[in-house]
Amino acid sequence: MPTQELTFSKKYNLKHALKYHDKHRNTLSRRLSNWREQAIAEKALKLAGQPATVLDLPCGTGRFWALLARKKDRTILAADNSDAMLSVAREVMPPAVLERVQTFQSSAFDIQLANDSVDHVFCMRLLHHITRPEDRLAILSEFYRVARHSVAVSLWVDGNYKSLRRRKLEARRTHKTYQNRIVLQRRIVEREFSDAGFAIAGHYDFLKFYAMWRLYVLKKQL
Repeated sequence: MPTQELTFSKKYNLKHALKYHDKHRNTLSRRLSNWREQAIAEKALKLAGQPATVLDLPCGTGRFWALLARKKDRTILAADNSDAMLSVAREVMPPAVLERVQTFQSSAFDIQLANDSVDHVFCMRLLHHITRPEDRLAILSEFYRVARHSVAVSLWVDGNYKSLRRRKLEARRTHKTYQNRIVLQRRIVEREFSDAGFAIAGHYDFLKFYAMWRLYVLKKQL
């Protein structure tokens, strides 16, 4: 499959990668948000059966590596489409964490791994950027190909206060430009999971009935 280039991915140069790393730490609200996401991710890993081999994609600047490394015998692969993100991750990670992680550059549309290479694909903060259904299916199909057992994916879903507020805000916009973030209807995205060959094992909401963020744990159907 040829590698696809999404419009938003072009912004991830070295300057933006450094800014991305800092943004989860620079205010109290960001630190609390990061704490909550880490807690949800930990629950998802437990629901997935504490997989022995995990692919973190896109890994960004390694925000979840310390969490993934808590399981001492876990093999951690980490990939990102941006070489700048990987470079920053290698610079900022403590050596004890970095030595546990094998990094490589890769698009989610064309993962540079063989079939059934890892037990679990861990995907945070990507699918809410993917506005076209065919692109989401292409990514989910790649996850199905490389994962032996399960996948965790985060995205924005409807059915909460923040999604309703965002919909009203979007309706008031008079100048439509390219949108690189999208709120998905739960029934639609859950059907897309099924179309890609996954069954939903469970999900975790960032803040139920209020926030848009949801983390799904998907089990591969053979």
